Amino acid sequence: MPYCKNCGNEIDEKAVICVKCGSEVKPEKKEEVGSTFIWGLIGFMVPVVGLILWLLWKDDYPKRSRSSGIGALVSTILSVVFVVLYFVFIFFMFGYSLTYMHF
Repeated sequence: MPYCKNCGNEIDEKAVICVKCGSEVKPEKKEEVGSTFIWGLIGFMVPVVGLILWLLWKDDYPKRSRSSGIGALVSTILSVVFVVLYFVFIFFMFGYSLTYMHF
């Protein structure tokens, strides 16, 4: 049987409030089992899935949710950085060579 966190009185498992002190009894969330690294990797490999998992799990499984959301965020940031670097590289490789060419 669980106990009230406010007064320490033994309470029923299905109770919503403590009979003795009247404080609200919140059910304890189950501990998450499993590696959060896997969910972060899935979020990194497929950012849309990571975002969806973050939105669906943020209340029920906060560790998994955070891990998949961070994976999706890192993947998106790296993609943007690589695209910007690609265009900067192309500009410097071909931009300068076209300005100095005389036809």
